[in-house]
Amino acid sequence: MLNKHHMVSAKEALPGRENPLSPGEKHFVNQSDLTLPPQGEQQQILIGMGCFWGAERLFWPLDGVVSTAVGYSGGYTPNPTYQEVCSGETGHTEVVKIIFDPTIISLRTLLSYFWQRHDPTQGMQQGNDHGSQYRSAIYTFNEQQLKTALESKQLYQAALLESQHAAITTEITAARPFYFAEEYHQQYLAKNPQGYCGLGGTGVCFPPQD
Repeated sequence: MLNKHHMVSAKEALPGRENPLSPGEKHFVNQSDLTLPPQGEQQQILIGMGCFWGAERLFWPLDGVVSTAVGYSGGYTPNPTYQEVCSGETGHTEVVKIIFDPTIISLRTLLSYFWQRHDPTQGMQQGNDHGSQYRSAIYTFNEQQLKTALESKQLYQAALLESQHAAITTEITAARPFYFAEEYHQQYLAKNPQGYCGLGGTGVCFPPQD
């Protein structure tokens, strides 16, 4: 039986499929086009904080966030289904794709929400959710984003150590392919307000900007 805390290799991963899953056309909350890439000066970032339902809801109300979508990244299986990701045999983690306007909200501000609203020290789990698809992750799209993410990790690690917390296990790396999750997962907690949300945190604040 597969240990879901074990990260599969490319050779072990499920084969997946050629055709992508359909996320639907419009964001359920703000009616933006879910499949539209960043426009003009807009940027995108992928973040994993455990179950993507609660993580997505954290970001879509923020000023400067243009669109959010949930999906799978960081693994090997092309166009996986939710069931395949949950098996632990794709290597993916559940992520939120955030498209944002950096003239309104900075990446550092977005990452302050990221660090504070989940526990980035738990490895292949988040709270009661266990498995590689719940690991903490930041996947970046350019060198400046990567630098900002790594700097933010150093800042939050120092704050955690002051409060006697463990070392951060968050995976921070250049983005690999993002695969949209099924339509029913998109903006799930807006469609199902009483749905499950496992989003939590350490209680440690991200250091304020100078």
